[in-house]
Amino acid sequence: MNRLLSFLFHRGVLDEQFLQLQQLQDETSPNFVSEVVNIYFHESEKLLRNLRALLMERELMDYKKMGIDLNQLMGSSSSIGAKRVTNVCVAFRVATEQNNRVGCFRALEMLEHEYCYLKNKLHELFQIEQQRDLAAGVRYPVQN
Repeated sequence: MNRLLSFLFHRGVLDEQFLQLQQLQDETSPNFVSEVVNIYFHESEKLLRNLRALLMERELMDYKKMGIDLNQLMGSSSSIGAKRVTNVCVAFRVATEQNNRVGCFRALEMLEHEYCYLKNKLHELFQIEQQRDLAAGVRYPVQN
């Protein structure tokens, strides 16, 4: 688990905000981090779908609406320590401010890639953590 976390920090996938989030987890809320991150994933997927839909509009691209969605995604990504996702949001935001349709498409592709990578790695981290805790005798409620 520590090796995976170290790898994610070294690669710039996560930043110190993730460590601060982990510090809020204790015996009274042993699933705090995974619950917060799962809420982040749920909300982020809605925002990514919205961004893709806005980019697919042929007639009139609503760059302002894209900017609003990006600000929301950027803020929530930053709050969980998703550094690379946050950085791509910043680049995407610049493309929207420049009304750069091609740049927006490229940024969305990068954003979806970084988001999927983050999601896979955090799920892997939570599985390792859960296995470690199960081996130690801690029981978690089953989550869907």
